[in-house]
Amino acid sequence: MHKFFSALLLSVISLATIAADDPWFLLEKTAYAARELNYQGIFVYQNGKETHSVQITHMNQAGREMTRNVVLDNRPQPGQAREVYRHGENIVILRPHNQTMVIEKRRGQNLFPAMIPTNIQAIKASYVAELAGMDTIAGREAQIINLTPNDSYRYSYKIWADTQYGLLLKMALLDNKKQALEHIAFNEINTMDTQDINWFQPKIDVTKQYVTKSYDMKDTSNHHQVHSNWFVSELPIGYVKVDHRALVVPGKTTTVDQMIFSDGIGSVSVFIEPLTKGMRPKMGHMQMGSTNMCANVIDGHQVNVVGEVPETTCRQIAKAVSLNKQTALNK
Repeated sequence: MHKFFSALLLSVISLATIAADDPWFLLEKTAYAARELNYQGIFVYQNGKETHSVQITHMNQAGREMTRNVVLDNRPQPGQAREVYRHGENIVILRPHNQTMVIEKRRGQNLFPAMIPTNIQAIKASYVAELAGMDTIAGREAQIINLTPNDSYRYSYKIWADTQYGLLLKMALLDNKKQALEHIAFNEINTMDTQDINWFQPKIDVTKQYVTKSYDMKDTSNHHQVHSNWFVSELPIGYVKVDHRALVVPGKTTTVDQMIFSDGIGSVSVFIEPLTKGMRPKMGHMQMGSTNMCANVIDGHQVNVVGEVPETTCRQIAKAVSLNKQTALNK
């Protein structure tokens, strides 16, 4: 019996050692920590010349996530800061503008620190993960993990994961020359031991007029019924379509088609709308920090491809956008 328990103990220790040395295991732990832990902190986001300081409060209440982000730039007065509220997959953005407060409703996307997908298998085929030493971020010990792509269709990622909880403390996006295009890092972070959700209530300025802009009015991905004649004929390896929706955008008389493609961590959006009278067609490429944008005109429609992906990926997707004219004519 003594030998049995000794062997069992050695087995447990061995498994723990293997897990600690497995970067994919640590990345999966990081993915779940961002979604399951209760925490509050301040992180700094830098993309090109753009820098923002953001306070985040996150709580998982019986499996339902609630997040509140407040932009702290220029030390705004209460009710003047841009605030982002997320409940489950729904995002509401309160954006002060002149004498009005714009409320934008959007579909959820991965926001820091929940940048790593819980389905690690989705990125294993496209990236190589390796441990790269230790560091200290926001006063906490962090394990560095390098996520290197197998091709030129995605960026490299440098990840700092908290050794105790696994929470993502810092992430950098690197181009093919290993130059940092974007940094996101906590400079303050603490876990919360409370079920109080009063912090999830927006501070409403009663002196302002409120305007609601609601996007995602029509989801075309339900039951695999895509009510659109647009498609992308050839995607870069590893990218799949994760959403297809028709956006009702205030000020526009027609809906805007949006297709979203992802390799599990990087994502690209394709926006398509008819060219109407007065619209100036846009064509060409532009880069801002880690974001690439490609514009093209196809069959009387403006096509814009936008994503935090390399220029190669943006251009290939933009060239592959097609209209199924036969289907369109039969409608």
